[in-house]
This record gives sequence, C-alpha cells and structure tokens, in this order.
Amino acid sequence: MKPVRLIAVLLGVFLLLRAQAQTPARSTASTPAPATHPAATTPDPNIPAASTDQSQPEGDAANAHQLIVTTPPPPPVVWSWHDRVLWGAYVVLAILGYIAIMIGLRALRSIERQSAAAAATAKAALDSATAALMRTQAVVDAERPWIVVTVEPFLTMENAFKVLATNRGHTPAKLTVTIDQVAIAADETLLPATPQFQKEDANSLPEPVILLPGESVGIRPFSRDEVTSICKTKEELERIELWEEKIFLYGRVTYRQMIESETAQEHETVWCCRYIHGESKSALLMTGPPPYNKHT
Repeated sequence: MKPVRLIAVLLGVFLLLRAQAQTPARSTASTPAPATHPAATTPDPNIPAASTDQSQPEGDAANAHQLIVTTPPPPPVVWSWHDRVLWGAYVVLAILGYIAIMIGLRALRSIERQSAAAAATAKAALDSATAALMRTQAVVDAERPWIVVTVEPFLTMENAFKVLATNRGHTPAKLTVTIDQVAIAADETLLPATPQFQKEDANSLPEPVILLPGESVGIRPFSRDEVTSICKTKEELERIELWEEKIFLYGRVTYRQMIESETAQEHETVWCCRYIHGESKSALLMTGPPPYNKHT
C-alpha cells in the first residue's frame, strides 16, 4: 500500500470517528424543550364570577396575555478528552493493523520463495540421486556376466556346426537351463512374432555349468545329416535344397551370476540361426528378428 493511500485511509477513519463522537451530542441538543403553558387557575368561590356578558378585549390587549416560547440554540459540541483518547486509540490500532498486514504479506512472500527454493532443491537432489542410481546400475551391468551365443564349424567334421554360449562379462556365470527349437519357413518374417518354446524341450542341466569370463560351452550341435530327419516329406526336403524354404534353429539360455543366491532373478539370452543348404557345402549363420536376438 502506498503512503498516499495510507494517509487517505487514516483521514477516512478520523472523519468516521469524529462523526460518531458528534452524533450523540447533536441528538441531545436538538431535542426541543417542552412547551410551557400557563398554569390553570382554580376559581375562588369567594370571588364573584365575571359576567358572561363582558366583552373580550380586542387587539393588542388580547395578545398581551399569550406566552411565547423560543427554543434555545444547541450548545457547541465539546470534544472531550475521552473522545480524543478514543480517536487516538483507533488511529494507533489502524496503523498497527496496517503494519501487521504488511509484515504478514512479507512473511507470506518469504515463505513462498523458500518453498519454491526447497522444491527446486528437492528436484535437483532427486535428479542427482536418479543419475547416481543409473550410473551404479551401469557399473553393475558392466560387471555382471553376459552370455553371447555364436556359431562355429566343427574342425573334425565337415558340414557340422556347434552353437556356443560365451561369457562376455566380467564375473562368472552359472548356466541353469538351455532350450532350442527347429522351424521351417520361407523367410524369417514368417516366423512367430515371439519365440515359441515347449517345456518338454527344455534341457535342465543336472549340474549348472560355470563359465568364467571369456569361456565358452557348446549348447547345440547341428550337421547336414540332420536335414533329412527334420524334413517330414521328400517334397519338403526338395524345397529346402532349392532354397524355397529355410531351416531356422533358435533357442534360449538361462543363467545367473555366480555370487547370487538360487532365488535371485535369472538372466536370459535368446538366439537364432539359419541353415543354408548347398550342393556340397552347408553353412549356419546367426540371423532372426529382434525378439529372437535379445539379452536380459
């Protein structure tokens, strides 16, 4: 509130208080005094009554017997010490109230600024904690074992291949379950949207396989001789030989960290290969859509 507005408010309060102080005195002073009437006289029986035949006096003689009453002017209003002290108290209260309101508004603004600063500080702390957690998780993920599946040919057998699981992480891995499936399709886009595995095809390892960082283990062999057993009819075999259809070999490896308990969450690696049938030479290549090549 500006000083001019404060002065106007105080002047209004002064005029209002002065009007309230003058109102009772004016109302008391403006009350008209009761009219004075001549006292009624009781006729004395010893005095003979005036004759009714006497004529009434006329003109100024008659008016001389009339009583004229004039209302005195109101006394001047006197502002007593009580009214002055009361007015001063009202002014002081008004000033104190204004000061209290200004102090309260300033305190509210200060609290609002502090609240905004505290919210910004809390948000910054939360962002910092989130970033620290992400960095910690990145370090943990970098140090944990990562099983990567690759294909290599057998050195002692022609047109034979082995699917290898290799630990590319920095800590030992414990392989618990491996599973694989064979599918025939004209193209990888015609495979099911997600790999379909059957529980009876799972190869639960009797003893978990421990892989140190950099070590590998074979999880699925495949050779040219298996093509005949995979194809159910001679016509299907001919389509494989003519590349009209292809053989896909896919699977999943389940493992956990060596230092984790048996109830800890397990990790999975899903892999997929495609068999290429040649006249005399064959090949097995890593391929497949993203759902068939993922790591958790």
